[in-house]
Amino acid sequence: MGIGNRARRAAKAKAKTKTKAKAKTKTKTKVEARAESGSRQAFGDSAFGGFGAPSGPGAPQGPPSVAELAAAVLEAADLRARGDAVAAAGCLDGLAELPGPLSGSLSRAVHMAAMDGLTHCWRTGWQPADLWQITRKRLPAAQTYLDDLLAADAARHSAAALAPAWAAQLSRLEVEVWWDADRPHLDQWAARHRTSPGQAVELVVEWLALVRRLPRMSELIPPPGSAAARSAAGRGARPMGVDDKVLTRVRALLAKAESTEFAEEADAFFAKAQELMTRYSLERAMLDAGADGVDGAPGGRRIWLDAPYVSAKTLLIDQVARANRARTVMHTQLDAVTVLGAEVDLELVEVLSTALLVHASTEMVSAGRQQDGHGRSRTKSFRQAFLVSYASRIGERLTAADVAVARTMSVGDDRLLPVLAARSAAVGEMVDELFPNLATKRVSVSNSAGWGAGRVAADLAELDVRRAVR
Repeated sequence: MGIGNRARRAAKAKAKTKTKAKAKTKTKTKVEARAESGSRQAFGDSAFGGFGAPSGPGAPQGPPSVAELAAAVLEAADLRARGDAVAAAGCLDGLAELPGPLSGSLSRAVHMAAMDGLTHCWRTGWQPADLWQITRKRLPAAQTYLDDLLAADAARHSAAALAPAWAAQLSRLEVEVWWDADRPHLDQWAARHRTSPGQAVELVVEWLALVRRLPRMSELIPPPGSAAARSAAGRGARPMGVDDKVLTRVRALLAKAESTEFAEEADAFFAKAQELMTRYSLERAMLDAGADGVDGAPGGRRIWLDAPYVSAKTLLIDQVARANRARTVMHTQLDAVTVLGAEVDLELVEVLSTALLVHASTEMVSAGRQQDGHGRSRTKSFRQAFLVSYASRIGERLTAADVAVARTMSVGDDRLLPVLAARSAAVGEMVDELFPNLATKRVSVSNSAGWGAGRVAADLAELDVRRAVR
């Protein structure tokens, strides 16, 4: 029986070797002899567009061009994205055996293919911050390479071709062109990160395969060079956003709330921050009403979350958003949340959500680990229930506070409520347009102790905006 098993394993290994050799020979022939463009342009049939010069029986023979090598790189990535690892390895082996004089061409081809992949992402609704987050989560080894791609992409567009929100994301990511533009980028990146050129090529192919599998996203910011991006750039930075001075004050208050060890001080700082945010948002709405009701179209932000307890964290963001007249959509497979609303409300939701997520996580960990009567761990169910309860209670408090402030500010002034109603209607229409097939997701809990502890923690983070700001 043992001899038979060994024989079968040997036969399988031999067949696998033959398959890989076939793929390798086929790829090498394609790259060196300019094989038919139909087989060479696997990405050409997709949104990537592909590369390649005319080819076929009558095409001139000679060394492959940079564009043709880029097509081979894209094909290797396409094969890997489809799960054909053997054929993809064959493509890479064929590229690795190119003559020395062509190695520089290959480095340039890899960069060309990567930039093509980046353009594909922009065309399918992804933004710089989105791509940075998904790469961090799924292929962290390619994080610094992506930083360079983003810098290179920004460098080929003028400031007039970038929407302010897009430029702001690039600024926060702090990407820059550090390499010598007269030399192939891939070689310089590999040397900087102490990896071989071959490993660098494999990493880029793996990253291209990753982005090839990404789903299409709703476009929230127009991509570089588009007419919409140029129009947004012409209007100036953050036309409908929050004033920088207000954001600075809000962030300072929230930072103090997060850093203090005393619950009463945290309460006061959170309360001041929420009142400042709510009053600013409503004052902006009244200004819009004063300008003949002119209000900017609603926009969107994506907030990325880290496991565990993503569904509970999403619920917290949803509660903050609803209290501030915004809506949320959860991307289950990506651990991301899209928030839709007026620009001023989006900034406030993002700032407050970030602070509350930190506060909730800190309080959750402080509650310690939980066990049942038999000594079995119930920490996971406790923490899930804690966060869900925290989110639910925070939502109740924020909504009540917002209603109270709106009621106070609308007394004697009938402009506010119609403007808020118009904003809500516009946000609802945007949700229906971008996400026509939404399904409601429910979050369940099974730990009463965690539920009670979460509610207590939310009560401690009191957000009573009726308290005066001094």
